[in-house]
Amino acid sequence: MGKAVLGALIAAVIIKLFLFDLIIAEGDSMEPVIHSGAVLVINRLQYGFRFPGQPGYLLRWGVPRQGEVVVFYTPSGKLAVKRCGLPVEKGYFTALGDNSLQSYDSRSYGPVPVDKITGKVLGIK
Repeated sequence: MGKAVLGALIAAVIIKLFLFDLIIAEGDSMEPVIHSGAVLVINRLQYGFRFPGQPGYLLRWGVPRQGEVVVFYTPSGKLAVKRCGLPVEKGYFTALGDNSLQSYDSRSYGPVPVDKITGKVLGIK
């Protein structure tokens, strides 16, 4: 019994750190699509493989496309959920909130390095 619980715990940690994550949205920047308090399912492997806390991808096999909703770290280090705008130069994208009047996004801090992305939003509950 103890080995099964330990195995399940280890599997859950691996899934959360490397494959999928759940986060709770805060703020109104993505209204009306994502409301504050919504639970978001994040695919951590959408664009590549990275170790949690590392500055970039160990292996990258994709980049966000225009219109995809991603989770990333802003230049100030805060976790953000935004829609990808136009790519601006290789390795960078613009991050735009759906609610432009309430969104702190690339219009304020400029393009974001793709390496700052931690995953793509797969679902909203």
